[in-house]
Amino acid sequence: MPKEGNYDYISCWAGSSNDIAFSKTHGASSIEFVVNNRSNPPGGMFDMTSARCVGMYTMIEGKFSGSSYCETVDKDGDKFMLRNVNEGPKGKQDGIVGTGKYEGMVRSGISESVGPFPPPASGKFTGCARQTGTYKLK
Repeated sequence: MPKEGNYDYISCWAGSSNDIAFSKTHGASSIEFVVNNRSNPPGGMFDMTSARCVGMYTMIEGKFSGSSYCETVDKDGDKFMLRNVNEGPKGKQDGIVGTGKYEGMVRSGISESVGPFPPPASGKFTGCARQTGTYKLK
């Protein structure tokens, strides 16, 4: 695995939300979801990892914003935690902490939705996004 470089992968997820649908312009939601990641091309950085995430999103005066935190694990059991911040179609991602090969990792990038996908049921959601950015391992 290269010690530094670019990453490019697709994340797809499914989860549940607990919504306050106050009006068309105001609301809030807590979310919990799981994620699968596949790099482009296959075999690249963060390929075949999975994650579990929690977060909160709001709509205030028609403006959407939110954040989520994800614990990602690879086939070796090494983990890293990400922070996702969204205020529109592109979100920002930052690495927070890691274990094993990801200990001391510096990572930042963007997340761009490839949706929207229709909700499969009330209180449920699915989606996919392209994740791109840079990383550096210690």
